[in-house]
Amino acid sequence: MSVLIPDDILRATRMTEDELKLEIAIMLYNQEKISSGKVRAWIGLTVIEFQHELGKRGLCINYDVEDFEADIKTLQSMRLL
Repeated sequence: MSVLIPDDILRATRMTEDELKLEIAIMLYNQEKISSGKVRAWIGLTVIEFQHELGKRGLCINYDVEDFEADIKTLQSMRLL
């Protein structure tokens, strides 16, 4: 599926197409609608570049207790913890 954004809307934002795409992707990520991996694949950012973009907006990486517990289990299974 593709979404068409009219040129007049794009001009009204005073953003490039790539800038608007990034803002939409970060908004969806912040609302926990898509993962950071999906954002990075869509926009073409590295992990560091994505984290930098979040930081510029005062946003944090979505990481909750369940993520932490899963990481602990992974580290334990790898005998690193």
